[in-house]
Amino acid sequence: MRAPFRFLLPALLLTAPAFSADTYKIDTVHSEVSFKIRHLVAKTSGRFTKFSGAVQLDEKDISKSSVVVSIDAASINTDSEGRDKHLRSADFFDTEKFPAMTFKSTEVKEVSKGKLLVTGDFTMHGVTKRVSFPITNTGAQITPMDKKAHAGFIDGALTLNRNDYGIKTYPGVLGDDVEISLNVEAVKQDAPANPDAKK
Repeated sequence: MRAPFRFLLPALLLTAPAFSADTYKIDTVHSEVSFKIRHLVAKTSGRFTKFSGAVQLDEKDISKSSVVVSIDAASINTDSEGRDKHLRSADFFDTEKFPAMTFKSTEVKEVSKGKLLVTGDFTMHGVTKRVSFPITNTGAQITPMDKKAHAGFIDGALTLNRNDYGIKTYPGVLGDDVEISLNVEAVKQDAPANPDAKK
């Protein structure tokens, strides 16, 4: 039986390292996880519509920052109901058996001003691989709507070989490489109350 998706992120956050950093929760309304893959002689694109995650951002020492993300594999959307149903099947993502894709960072490096290289463990289709991808930290801005700081992490890009994750269906018809694009807006969370603080 599939575990409820809403319980996946808290489970990941419990394993995230604790630093003196600000917590930003991914705003899924203003974020996107999309992909492209070759189909015969052209490319087909799609996206995942249900995901959650958090960034622990230490502005003073970026290396102490961390990222956790969980993606609902069944939320795949290629604007074709029949194709999406096939992609959820055992031929591809097998979402009944593997309902979530997860990422947990092991290292965050600032390679130049605002340019980050994030490395971590990505799990898909029951297989975990170490991956790295560049992403741009565009800073934070307080919005007039919720009066909270919103941080931007854009133009994240990585390429995965689907064979590495045991998804080997239709060789020649579908390309092996899947191009992933990440654009994230995350909202700063209020610091939890300290029960030991003096009143």
